[in-house]
Formats: sequence, structure tokens, C-alpha cells
Amino acid sequence: FPARGWLAYETLATHRQDLVMVALTGNPDGTSEVDYTVNPATGFPWATGPRHWAEPLNSVLPAWDIALGTLATVGLLAAERHRRLTGQGQLISLSLSDVAFAMVGNLGRIAEAQLGGHDQPKDGNYLYGAFGHDFETREGRRVMVVALTARQWMALKEATGIGEACGSIERATGYDLSTESGRFQARELIAALLRPWFASRDLAEIRRTFAGTNVSWGPYQTFSQLVNEDPRCSTANPLFAKVHQPGIGTYLMPSSPLNFSQVPRESVCGAPLLGEHTDEVLAQVLGLSSHEIRRLHDQGIVSGPAREAATR
Repeated sequence: FPARGWLAYETLATHRQDLVMVALTGNPDGTSEVDYTVNPATGFPWATGPRHWAEPLNSVLPAWDIALGTLATVGLLAAERHRRLTGQGQLISLSLSDVAFAMVGNLGRIAEAQLGGHDQPKDGNYLYGAFGHDFETREGRRVMVVALTARQWMALKEATGIGEACGSIERATGYDLSTESGRFQARELIAALLRPWFASRDLAEIRRTFAGTNVSWGPYQTFSQLVNEDPRCSTANPLFAKVHQPGIGTYLMPSSPLNFSQVPRESVCGAPLLGEHTDEVLAQVLGLSSHEIRRLHDQGIVSGPAREAATR
């Protein structure tokens, strides 16, 4: 809801002067936006996709919503710390488009457009600024390989045996493949060297070859492959637990990815049913007696969870 009227900070602060409040909007002027309308304005859809693709390509990941939520939390915690030190509350205003455009600037895209005079073209799955590309394996799976650092690059050359061929590329082109910029300039030539190596091996062999090395790589996975093949997305990882959700079934649910050394990670629990905590809130937050709570139920003013959903 908009932070105006009875929800305006000034109105709420009359009840508590040290109020800390975060107000989220689509744009700084208070107008509406959602992730899927802000993202097209950032420029990234025109820089995403295969080189021959003439249309913008949206991301299915709501990245700006995720960043907005994270920054809202950071802002709230910072303001709460400020209140503990000074006794002062405050309003934190945060807009979705500001989050997105700030990141466009932080990633250098604004400077590139203003000073370089050009937009970054689509480049498929090539990594921008260094070497990285996807490759197909013998059985038709795909993997992503990245060589950002000198250590990763040396490990990749050694594991795949392309060191001598890379030396030939350097002599023929003048590119210095020991640098990120050199590897970026020679990205198509490096990819051409690596493509037959990956095409002649299946994923399991690639995994064994890269195990224990400094090669930076990872397989492409569908959601089903993620949950069926990746131990990081299983109960082998303390992040996850199998939880029964009434009305839906039993499946993996994540807890918080934050793992504090002094505070135990809370157990994973299912989503609350509608009305599940009605009595708890009325008693513990509003201080109503059991008699008053029963009266509210009898009058149909409040309700607990539906009996069928609670027992399924």
C-alpha cells in the first residue's frame, strides 16, 4: 500500500517518534512499476541472447525484486542500528527502478554508453570481459566454463590440453591470453579449441577430469535435474529439509542461506495455513483473553485454519 494517508510516515510517527519505516515504490515519484516492466528499461534485454537474435530477451529471474528485497532489509537494519545509537527513527525510501538503474551504473554500463558511444551487443553465452562459454557434451548436456583468473585459465589449459594451441593463437594474433582482455578478444578462437574436447566426453567424465582442479565450470540443469542430480539441492545440504505442506504434499524446502556461527539455523517449516496463527496473534500481540477470542470466533469475526487443510 502507498505510504500516504493513515500509512504516511508522519502520521504513524505521531504514535511512536522513533519509528523506523521502509517505503517501497516502483519509481522515485511513487508511480507503479514491477520487475518485468523495469527490466526492459535497463538495457540488459537488448544485450541478452544469441548474436543473431533481433528482439529483446527478458530474464525469467526477477533479479530487481530480489535486489530490492535485500536492500530493503539492509536499509531497515542500518536504520535500526542508527536508532539504537541515537534514539532517532527515520523513513527509508527505496524504489525498484532506482535499484535497477543503480546496478546498471555500478556495472559500468552507463559509463560505457556515455563515454564509449555504443551499446553492448548480444554475445550469446560468452562471458563479457574475459573468457567464458557454454559447450555441448557427448550425450547432449551442456556445461558452462569460465576462466576469469590466471589460476582458472592455467587449470583449464592443463585439464583440456590446449596450452600449445593457445600459444599459437598468441603468436598469430598478438593477443595476450594471460590477461582477461586478451582472452575476451580471443574468445571465439579459444571456444573453437575447446568445443571438440567437450563434444568427445560425457558429463560424468568431464566431472571426473575437473574434480580437484581449479577449473571453474558447472553443468546446465533443468529444475528437475537440479533436484534429482545435484547434492547441493538435497537433504545432504543442511539448508534443505523435506517438509509436508498440507494440501500440497512433501517436498524440499530451504531455510535461510545465512549460517551464523553463534545462532543456530532455524528448522525449516511449511508455509502457514490461512488463519493458523489467529489465536496466537490475538492472545500474544493484542492481549485478548481466551473468552474474548472465543467470542470473536463465534461471531464470525475471525477464523482459524480450515479443518480439511489442517488435516491433509
